[in-house]
Amino acid sequence: MIHDPSVIREKVKEYILQASHADRNKIKDESLLFKEGFFDSMGFILLITFLEEEFRIKTSDSDLLEENFESINAISDFVDRKSVA
Repeated sequence: MIHDPSVIREKVKEYILQASHADRNKIKDESLLFKEGFFDSMGFILLITFLEEEFRIKTSDSDLLEENFESINAISDFVDRKSVA
């Protein structure tokens, strides 16, 4: 498992940039991915699959809260917490 927050953040950011086809300059670490239209519900499902496979974490229904996935920072923090657990 990866425990380095900067590595987690970079992998998450690269995935989001690739999956959303957004301009690298438009998505910041604090951008609200769903509210700003970079991701939709299908994108969310694919994001969860990516996180589980890439970081070998398990996401439960209780984890599916907006604050865990609203930005690159939030997703990275979530993965970091799940990696330690």
